[in-house]
Amino acid sequence: MSLPKRVVLVGPMGAGKSTIGRMLAKELGYRFLDSDRIIEDRCGANIPWIFDVEGEEGFRQRETAMLEELSTEPKTVLATGGGAVMRTENHPLLKKDAVVVYLKTSLEQQVERTRRDRNRPLLQNDDPEGVLRKLFSIRDPLYTGLADIIMYTDRKSPRLVVRQLVNRMNPRTPRHKRQVRKEGRNHV
Repeated sequence: MSLPKRVVLVGPMGAGKSTIGRMLAKELGYRFLDSDRIIEDRCGANIPWIFDVEGEEGFRQRETAMLEELSTEPKTVLATGGGAVMRTENHPLLKKDAVVVYLKTSLEQQVERTRRDRNRPLLQNDDPEGVLRKLFSIRDPLYTGLADIIMYTDRKSPRLVVRQLVNRMNPRTPRHKRQVRKEGRNHV
């Protein structure tokens, strides 16, 4: 199997999409793109400000336009926002010439990784854990349905996740194939 034209990372807040995406892009010799950062750069404002001024729907429209533009970029690793899967018109844009990787993590890890981050507008309330739980129940089936690879990130270093992803996308030897079987197809 040869490497895909694009790798698209989906998953909840705190799953490690940006960190793992940067490392994976470097490993593959691809460019790293973060749809949320590009939207912020183009707007000249951060995501909480966009949410405040345009609401979530305004942000989601910008996100869809960005995904459409980025869907033609070859040799890229794209980290998407956690809610990119919510609009069905985004699904073909995410899948286009790409391997979609769902970086799956536990609620506990999400809470730990996002608890001090003020750049996540959906979590700026009295019960961020409850919000994360609700978002997971809605979005997990969408992430799973889109994913070509499900990669669990709990208690794994980003470097290990990247190594396992590269092995899953481009198995080169029988040893790699045995390791995937040993670890379980969806539990790597």
